[in-house]
Amino acid sequence: MGKFDKLYEDYRARRQKILEMGGAKEVEKQKKRGKLTARERIDLLCDPGTFVEVGPFVKHRQTEFGMAERFVAAEGVVTGYGKVNGRYVVIASEDYTAMAGTFGEYHGKKFVWALDFAKEKGWPFIGINDSGGARLQEGLDTLESYGWCFRAQILASGIVPQIALLLGPCLGGQAYHPIMNDFLIQSRTTGFMGIAGPAFVKTQTGEDITLEELCGVEAHAVKAGQTHIVGEDDKDCIEKCKQLLNYLPSNNREKPPRTERSDDPEREIPELDEILPESPRIPYDMHPIIEMIADKGSFFEIMKDFAKNLIIGFARFDGRSLGIVANNPMWKAGGLDVDASDKLARFVRFCDLFNIPLVTFVDCPAFWIGSEQEWKGILRHGAKTLFAWADATVPLISVIIGKSYAGAHYAMLDKSIGADLVFAWPTAKINIVGAETAASVIFAKEIRESDNPKETARKRIEEYRTKYEHPYQPAERGYVDDVIMPHDTRKYICRALEILENKQVARPWRKYSNITL
Repeated sequence: MGKFDKLYEDYRARRQKILEMGGAKEVEKQKKRGKLTARERIDLLCDPGTFVEVGPFVKHRQTEFGMAERFVAAEGVVTGYGKVNGRYVVIASEDYTAMAGTFGEYHGKKFVWALDFAKEKGWPFIGINDSGGARLQEGLDTLESYGWCFRAQILASGIVPQIALLLGPCLGGQAYHPIMNDFLIQSRTTGFMGIAGPAFVKTQTGEDITLEELCGVEAHAVKAGQTHIVGEDDKDCIEKCKQLLNYLPSNNREKPPRTERSDDPEREIPELDEILPESPRIPYDMHPIIEMIADKGSFFEIMKDFAKNLIIGFARFDGRSLGIVANNPMWKAGGLDVDASDKLARFVRFCDLFNIPLVTFVDCPAFWIGSEQEWKGILRHGAKTLFAWADATVPLISVIIGKSYAGAHYAMLDKSIGADLVFAWPTAKINIVGAETAASVIFAKEIRESDNPKETARKRIEEYRTKYEHPYQPAERGYVDDVIMPHDTRKYICRALEILENKQVARPWRKYSNITL
């Protein structure tokens, strides 16, 4: 017998009780719901053997409402650090088996520790949400801890990437935590998020709605645009998180990781020369163009189910991580509306915060007009795109493929708003408005008084189109740096990224621009 055997036996028993989480019955319930446990999720996320737990013995101090003797393993959230693909991250994984993962004072303090530690170390933060919500037994201590958590999260924003995995319920005030992350990955089968659940909505408003309708993937990934990536289940969400991390730097002082060359940066793509439809009025999908130009198999789309008229995501060019913003004429002609504007601005600002260059593929007729968009605030939302581009200091490259008219010309990145290099295909149509619109205004009287108004309009439209609706006038003025063959697009982007790699920008001091939120 060793002299400390009893102490060690007590230690092992205490730790074992914590590792058992909410107990065998609760773990079994978790499995029946189709979910992994908090600790299994961490094991799946981290490189084997790298996770170090911090704060397993943390315990609440509440004594009211039966809490005095209530044991909540690790306070319902497992926190610590480990490596993902060889790089450190900080993790907070809520444990639904331990008092439903409810958020109390010390649950919140563990989140704050994780966020502060991530900020101090310069490591990404990953929050795994699976909670029954606020721990009401702790009263104001719970409410206050939410505020601590939100403040810590905001102060870390822009310093380290923050990713939320919504793998269970997350309702009430707690839902602000995942929504304030840079990226939210939601499980299609078990992830639910809302300011209130169906029962509370029914009580307060009389609306009868299911949890899936109110708080599921359709609500957030398609309608509200609050979910960035959808996974089929826990494992798929975690795998997508690992993929996303590969494109991101660990913090705002680093460049994103560059992979070894897997695709020739000078590769020509002959298929691009014939890929566009003959008429600019025929819709087409921009995705194949992006896939052909980027390093093969590297495009990782973000928010693909929301505002489909705009495509955003990450890709690699000669191994370099790059943010892509592209119109998709298959939806709403690729025009920008309120939702697409928000989608663009938030993504551009994230890339700028974390030193990720941006390239746009432009085929955009305009901002959408009419009473619906006007009353939703298209001017205010559209202005966000301008703030995002003008504030950005990362390398900015624009490739104009088709239409680039009116306000959408700079909302999709042009020289005037801050592009470093602008290239145009011979198919590009760059002007203040399209020929039909211009002719109807400039020659309105002539057309109206003509013996054959239709023929006069046709001639004037063609005249305007011939003079202005092409890439050569902007190239003459220096607004376009070069007109290039489509098959050369990849090499021009790769070369541009190389020369802009160490871009430096000096500006007068200010806190930040007053973006039109």
